[in-house]
Amino acid sequence: MLLHRTGPVGPWRRTAAVLSAAILGLGLLTGCGSGSADKEGDDAPAAAGGTFPVTVEHAFGSTEITEAPRRIVSVGYTDDQAILALGSKPVGMVDQYPNPAGRSPDINTQWPWVKDKWGDTRPEVVMKNGDQGPNYEKIASLRPDLIIAVYSEIDEAAYEKLSRIAPTVGRTKGEKEPFSAPWQDNAVHIAKALGKEDEGTELVRGIQDKLDAARKAHPEFKGRTAVALSWYKDSLAPFTSTDVRGRLVTGIGFTYRPGIDEVADGKFFTVLSPERVDLVDADRIFVINDEADTAALKKFELFTNLPAVRNGKVSYLLDSEGPAVGAAMSQGTLLSLPYAIDELVASAGRG
Repeated sequence: MLLHRTGPVGPWRRTAAVLSAAILGLGLLTGCGSGSADKEGDDAPAAAGGTFPVTVEHAFGSTEITEAPRRIVSVGYTDDQAILALGSKPVGMVDQYPNPAGRSPDINTQWPWVKDKWGDTRPEVVMKNGDQGPNYEKIASLRPDLIIAVYSEIDEAAYEKLSRIAPTVGRTKGEKEPFSAPWQDNAVHIAKALGKEDEGTELVRGIQDKLDAARKAHPEFKGRTAVALSWYKDSLAPFTSTDVRGRLVTGIGFTYRPGIDEVADGKFFTVLSPERVDLVDADRIFVINDEADTAALKKFELFTNLPAVRNGKVSYLLDSEGPAVGAAMSQGTLLSLPYAIDELVASAGRG
């Protein structure tokens, strides 16, 4: 299993916003590419229903969007899904899950919760999970009129470079560490940039109602400890309570296993040494891995000796394979969460 930014699914590496002086040249920033997204032309329809102008405050300042954007590039790992949920199709997006060689269309446009939204549209890939940073030249070639970089680790320097290409909205103003903002805040933040704050708030409310209903329907979850984890580099790798996977686990009623956040020290996950396996000794364990890593985990004696494992209180959730429940949890978006909640609750009720 390779940890990726939306969860166990693809190579994860802290990106450093590195850009050569040549890429910063005026030619790039005004360049025009010939990718498939260009075929839409500048007359691509603006998203309906937005209210403009709007000013969005974020971690790097504030950005004014004067009119409904027609060509949106998503630089956040899951921002494309919020944009889709609010009625627009980005012309560029991040490949958060590595697309299998030779596979078409891109797996990231084919999840059950996004496939219908994308339809026949094939966005350009502006960054792959594990890249050192966005492909600024590709982004410029798409001629965006708005760049969304919310669920992203871009820094001030990267933000400035993106802003030279088009108005750019960074992560929420109060987010201390990248990826630590609640999914609710990210969704409404992106909705505001699209002139649809009220609609975004309503969609968030609907998902929150679904979580509340799950807790009410399953009072047996209350007071039980739980943890979400993956098998990473031959070690147990639990996610923190502030990561979207942890928030989902507590959202349906469980109490997150204490101690993990402290050890993680601000990261969204931590890798445990054998002597700290006690940190995942919970009443219910949610394992997010594809088949090969799950098989390896089941051979790890310190894991198999945990009471929850011996008592069958483990939910093995496939990540990018099969129903891809792990991917839905890891993405934690307006589109993936309803699917993730249903599957997570069903798995918790088994065993």
